Amino acid sequence: MRKFYKSGAIYLILLALIGGVVFAAFSPKGSVTKPVDFGSIVKMIQQGEVKEISVHGDRVTATLKDGNKVFALKEPEIDIVKLLKEFGIKPDQMPPITVTEPTLWEKIAPWVDILLPILLFAGLFYFILRQAQGPTNQAFSFGKSRARMIAGDRPSVTFDDVAGEDEAKEELQEVVEFLREPQKFLALGARIPKGVLMVGPPGTGKTLMAKAVAGEAGVPFFSISGSEFVEMFVGVGASRVRDLFDQAKKHAPSIIFIDEIDAVGRHRGAGLGGSHDEREQTLNQILVEMDGFETDTSVIVIAATNRPDILDPALLRPGRFDRRVVLDRPDIKGREAILKVHVRGKPLAPDVDLSVLAKSTPGFVGADLENLVNEAAILAARRGKKQIGMEEFTEAIERVIAGPERKSRLISEKEKKIIAYHEAGHALVMRATPYSDPVHKITIVSRGMALGYTMPLPEEDRVLESRERLKDELAGLLGGRAAEEIVFGEAEITTGAANDLERVTKIAREMVTRYGMSEKLGPLTFGRKEEMVFLGKELAEHRNYSEEVARAIDLEVRKLVSESYRRAKYILTKYRDRLDLVAKKLMEKETITREEFESLVGDIELVSSDAIP
Repeated sequence: MRKFYKSGAIYLILLALIGGVVFAAFSPKGSVTKPVDFGSIVKMIQQGEVKEISVHGDRVTATLKDGNKVFALKEPEIDIVKLLKEFGIKPDQMPPITVTEPTLWEKIAPWVDILLPILLFAGLFYFILRQAQGPTNQAFSFGKSRARMIAGDRPSVTFDDVAGEDEAKEELQEVVEFLREPQKFLALGARIPKGVLMVGPPGTGKTLMAKAVAGEAGVPFFSISGSEFVEMFVGVGASRVRDLFDQAKKHAPSIIFIDEIDAVGRHRGAGLGGSHDEREQTLNQILVEMDGFETDTSVIVIAATNRPDILDPALLRPGRFDRRVVLDRPDIKGREAILKVHVRGKPLAPDVDLSVLAKSTPGFVGADLENLVNEAAILAARRGKKQIGMEEFTEAIERVIAGPERKSRLISEKEKKIIAYHEAGHALVMRATPYSDPVHKITIVSRGMALGYTMPLPEEDRVLESRERLKDELAGLLGGRAAEEIVFGEAEITTGAANDLERVTKIAREMVTRYGMSEKLGPLTFGRKEEMVFLGKELAEHRNYSEEVARAIDLEVRKLVSESYRRAKYILTKYRDRLDLVAKKLMEKETITREEFESLVGDIELVSSDAIP
C-alpha cells in the first residue's frame, strides 16, 4: 500500500477526480429550458415578450415576461447591442441588457472536457505498469529469471547434514575448494569444471547435496527448476537463461543449481513440435552460456536428474557437465549414517538399535528413511510416549512398505483361514529354499491394499542376482497359490495371488529375455525398448526376433513358472504338518515373528531347484 501512494499515478487520478468535481460545481446553472436560434430571440423582442437579456460569453439568455427562459449562442467577440441593431431592433425596443465576462475556469472548460479522459486513462495505465513491474508481480517481465538467490554467508545445510554418500561428497568437496581457492588449481594449469551433473533415483538426496555445496562454499547460490524456464511464450526460456547467467556472473564466484534439468535438456530434434521447439531454444541457450565464447567466469552449474538417458549429448560432453556424480541407493552403512542424521534432537528409547533398523530397510533411500523416522515419532506421540522406541520404528517400517493397518476391515472366518494358509505357504517355501531371504515377519492383518503379507529380510545388500536365487524367489512367490490348491482344492483357488502371479511373470520373462538365463535360447537378449525422448517414457518394446523365437520365449517362461510351481507344491506337500501349524498360529495371533516361525517349523531340509522328482 505504501508503494501505491508513492507512485505518481495515484496523484494523477486524484487530480482528475477533483477537477471533475470542481467543473461540475462551477458549471453555469439556471432555469434555461429551451435552446433556440438567435432569430427567435429577435422576434420575441420585437413582439415585446422579452423582459431582460443577459450575455455571458457566447451565451445570450432571454428572460421572458412569463418567467420562462430561452438561450441562443453567438460569437464571443461580437457586441450584443451591435448585433441586435443589425437584426433591426430599435433602441426603444431593446430590453435591459446585462453583460458579464466568463471566468477563467469557463474559458478553459472546453479544454478540460478533452484532456480529462486522456489524463485519467494515462494515470491508470501508468499505475498498472508500475505495479506490474514490481517485485511481487512479473506480468511484464516474462524474460526475467525466477531463480531464488541464497546468500553464501547464511548456510542452512552443510555436508554434516548429508550422510550415506561419501564418494559424492568427496567429488563435490572439490567443487567447493575450486570456489574457495581457485588459485591453488589455476597455478597448476587446472581448469575449473563448468558443471556437475548429479544422477540418481528419486529421494537419494540430490537437492540436499546441492544445498550442502551452497552452504560449504559460502558463495551466492541460484536455485531454479528446469520447468521454470519454459512458458507459453516463444523465446521466454532462452531469455530467462540469459538473465540467470547474467545475475550469476555479477555475483561471481557463484553456483547455479538447476533441479530436474531433463525438463529442458532432452534430446534435440525429438520434439513433437519439430526442431524449433521452445525447449530446444532454451537448451541451446544453456549450451552457449556454459561453454560459448565467454567462458572466463567463475560460475559453476550443478544440475540434478533421475533420467540421464534422455539428456542431449551436447549437454554431457566435457566443457559443459565435466563431472557426473552418482547418488545411488545407500548400503547398510549408508542407511545407518542417514538414520543418525535424522534422529538428531529426537528422544530415543534405550532399546533403539540403528544398525538393526538399517539392516531392516534394504532398498530405502534418504527420503524413505526420513519418512520412517518421522512416522515413528508420530506413532510415539500418538501413544503418549516421551521417547521413540524400537516398537514404533518397526511399525513405521511396515507403514512405509505396505501402508497403515486396516484392522477395521471385516473378513469372514473362511477368508481369514485362506489368507492364513496363503501367507504360511509363502513363508514355508522361502524357509525350504536355499537362496531365499530369511522370513522376518508373517501377518494376516490388512495393510494398504494387501490382505496379509510375508516380509523377508536379506542378511546383506546384493548387487547381483543369480539364476538359482531368482528361481527360489519364483517358488516363494508361488507358495501362496500352491498352499491354497493343496488345502482347499483347485475349485477353491482365489484371486489373492494376483499380485504374486504378476511379479512371477515379470521375473520369469526378464530371466529369459534380458538376463540370458534360458538353457534353450542361450545367453541372448530379446526385444529392444524404444522411447520417445520428448515424452520421456517407454511406449513400446520393439520385437527384433521372429514369431518362432517369440513362441520359444513363451514356452521358456511357462517352463520356468511351471517348474517353480511344482517345486512349491512339493515342499508344501512334504511339510504339510508344518504348514498347518503355521496357519493355525496365524489364525490365533494374526502376526508371527521370525523367532516364533522358526521354532514352529524347526529344522527343514532345503530343496534345490533340481531336486524335484
